Amino acid sequence: MYILADALDLISRFLAQGGFVLSLIAVLTFVMWTLAFERFWYFRTELRKDVDAAISTWESRRERKSWNAYQIRMRLISEVKLSINQSLPMIKTLVALAPLFGLLGTVTGMIDVFNIMAVTGGGDAKSMAGGVSKATIPTMAGMVAALSGIVATTYLGQIADRESELLEDHLTTDH
Repeated sequence: MYILADALDLISRFLAQGGFVLSLIAVLTFVMWTLAFERFWYFRTELRKDVDAAISTWESRRERKSWNAYQIRMRLISEVKLSINQSLPMIKTLVALAPLFGLLGTVTGMIDVFNIMAVTGGGDAKSMAGGVSKATIPTMAGMVAALSGIVATTYLGQIADRESELLEDHLTTDH
């Protein structure tokens, strides 16, 4: 119990050092990884069901060479691709926003430093150090969030592309 309390205290002190922008970055990162884990879960569990349903629908057709058959094939592929790519644009957007939030933290921290310099005349290095800390911590957090998100989106994008191509290959027009 004490370990959990100590960890929460450490996290709250870290968030206080980075200012309000660090809390925004934490929320952004939580949402980004929640969406990414949802996609991982979908690829592990539900994707196979969607692909099997599309293949079953296509295989139950007697005729597969007409213009109508082609349109039905394209509809089946598009429906599965929509399911595969769901949330990926939002995850990519959150990845792009993370360093911008870090930059916002940099700017607000530097405003604090300049404010302290204006009030004290620049002679209070200890007070300025708090502002510099408030400027650099969100920058680091935004970059870490973005880098971790890039790894996730690259991996998820590769899976999405591979599964889309495999589905197209399975829906043949051979008879």
